[in-house]
Amino acid sequence: MWCQRLACLLRARRGSSGHRWPWLPRGPRPILAVPARCHPTAPASPCCAWELHRDHLELRYGSTVMRLDFVWLRDHCRSASCYNAKTKQRSLDTASVDLAIQPQAVRVDETTLFLTWPDGHVTRYGLEWLARNSYEGQKQQVMHPRILWNAEIYQQAQVPSIDCQSFLETDEGLKEFLQNFLLYGIAFVENVTPTKEDTEILAKRISIIRETIYGRMWYFTSDFSRGDTAYTKLALDRHTDTTYFQEPCGIQVFHCLKHEGTGGRTLLVDGFHAAERVLHQAPEHFELLAKVPLKHEYVENVGGCHNHMIGVGPVLNVYPWNNELYLIRYNNYDRAVINTVPHDVVRRWYHAHRALTAELRRPDNELWVKLKPGKVLFVDNWRVLHGREAFTGYRQLCGCYLTRDDVLNTARLLGLQA
Repeated sequence: MWCQRLACLLRARRGSSGHRWPWLPRGPRPILAVPARCHPTAPASPCCAWELHRDHLELRYGSTVMRLDFVWLRDHCRSASCYNAKTKQRSLDTASVDLAIQPQAVRVDETTLFLTWPDGHVTRYGLEWLARNSYEGQKQQVMHPRILWNAEIYQQAQVPSIDCQSFLETDEGLKEFLQNFLLYGIAFVENVTPTKEDTEILAKRISIIRETIYGRMWYFTSDFSRGDTAYTKLALDRHTDTTYFQEPCGIQVFHCLKHEGTGGRTLLVDGFHAAERVLHQAPEHFELLAKVPLKHEYVENVGGCHNHMIGVGPVLNVYPWNNELYLIRYNNYDRAVINTVPHDVVRRWYHAHRALTAELRRPDNELWVKLKPGKVLFVDNWRVLHGREAFTGYRQLCGCYLTRDDVLNTARLLGLQA
């Protein structure tokens, strides 16, 4: 249909030099274009067709229909004068681009889109690049491939722990660890010397350690040395950490150095799996949890520690262009007074929160593990909730938080999608 319409319009334009395309504004120079075509452009190339509009180019490539604004097309030019290929940075001053710019000529061959601008500058785009980087292309892609799991799915996957020496000394071991971590949100390293110093060496292999109000590397005992329930022997319900930070810590590291007693198993729950079930069962609940901002608060006045932290954000955080969930902020201990929600929304929010909580508390979603000296657990704090059963005796953990950006950076440098 596109091809027939364009061919007719183009034939009409060639028949009379006084006619202009009806959707283009009058200007000193008309836009020139070759006839639109829709056919296999190469043995394995997708079908391609295009149509010019007043302010954008509509391009069909395979099954993707892209609407590419002319300013966007000029701004993203990858020519040597507009983009530094060595630094991977834009050289073009975006503020210098005319916001009413239109190309003087457009041409498409088997693999490339060519645009000639009023100043004579030529921009070239690979069609595959456009399909990947257009808004419409991004809507069809996930930023972070994952495997959602409950206890049975994770146990049946038999995800291996990585040996400490392989993790520290080989890219293969590190890559396998990071692949497991990216897919499942948790990963283990075995045969680690049970000291804080060796745990720190392990953590620094993949990231800069994020120093917080808890320090850089912390010891964790039941001495109530901090104003937090975690520093007791009580059970802890599933939660994510540092919800009271504007940007919650991305990765958490746990290493049990000693436990002389009973209980104390660690609970792990895939928050994204639970949220996905809510999305399918009650999408209106998912939408509300993704839109309503809440305050989380941490107030501490114990010994020499005096802190008052407040973080604001919805329970579920999604990328707006593809609705992909990337962060869950769930901590009933630290949720502050709900005063950011109007009265006609509060009750609906409680219903949505109850639906998510019910999924998080389903027994089949609970993965229980016993942390032991020598086995280090890495947790994606933006995805996987953790908790703890009550325990007796002396139990000592060490650990730290890692900067999420650095972990993902390490993964990308090893060729992983992160």
